[in-house]
Amino acid sequence: MTSLTATRPAVTPRPTPARRRRRFRWGTAGRFIGLAVIVLAFLGPIVWMVLASFKLNVQIYDSSQAFIFTPTLENYGTVFDPLRGNYLIYIWNSFFVAFMATGLSLVLAVPAAYAMSRFMMGRSAMVVLLARIIPGVSLLVPWYFIFAQLKMTGGYLPLILSHMFVSLPLILYIMMSFFDQMPEELEESAQVDGLTAIGAFFRITMPLSVPGIATATILSFIFSWNNFMFALVLAGQSTKTLPVAIFDFIGYASIDWGALMAASVVVTTPIMLIALFTQRYIVSGLTAGATKG
Repeated sequence: MTSLTATRPAVTPRPTPARRRRRFRWGTAGRFIGLAVIVLAFLGPIVWMVLASFKLNVQIYDSSQAFIFTPTLENYGTVFDPLRGNYLIYIWNSFFVAFMATGLSLVLAVPAAYAMSRFMMGRSAMVVLLARIIPGVSLLVPWYFIFAQLKMTGGYLPLILSHMFVSLPLILYIMMSFFDQMPEELEESAQVDGLTAIGAFFRITMPLSVPGIATATILSFIFSWNNFMFALVLAGQSTKTLPVAIFDFIGYASIDWGALMAASVVVTTPIMLIALFTQRYIVSGLTAGATKG
């Protein structure tokens, strides 16, 4: 006779509170160790660079003085010594080139990104994307030849134009994704109220796209400030930027490590401060276009 009793499924025993606490502890410890390794990998070289900038070359080579040493400001005096090469001039050159390249790229890229987004200009966007794919080093020789024929090498204009080659597509693609997620109904409502298409762009769209513009501006400025390759080939002695000027401390027979580290601190400090105080704008700008409405 067949039994009418239903087969009861096997019940998996729930983990005990002690086992759950053990898993939680191991998981927390693993995350903490992973975070510590990442922080050490990123901050370790920066800490070493800052400490080395306050040491003499003898102290840098001495491992016993890695953290405990007598600091000196001689390296920073060498960096800002007018006879050795006043870095205030190089700071101005870097700032001027980055500011002009970013400003001109914004003027051209923001309206272009709006037009490509609203009028579905996919082919034009692919052309701009091609400019992002082509490595800049492959264009250095043609650029140098053209600017040399025009007798423009060593000036600010070749540097600004070469930086715009990368900054403009970067800004354009950031703003295109931002405009794509912005509802068109806002502009249509503004035009119903009497604004023209251009008026709606400047009075409605532009104020709403400030986070995206801020993100594109910051990233473009950081790229121009850190760029080394274009300035190495196209800059002259009077227009030399900070990343290129650092190599003045690298000689054929010796390297002034202390002054080199001090110059590196001078180069990285402005960018670190910009990233520190504007990180919320960067995050909000990159995420603002992720959701529509």
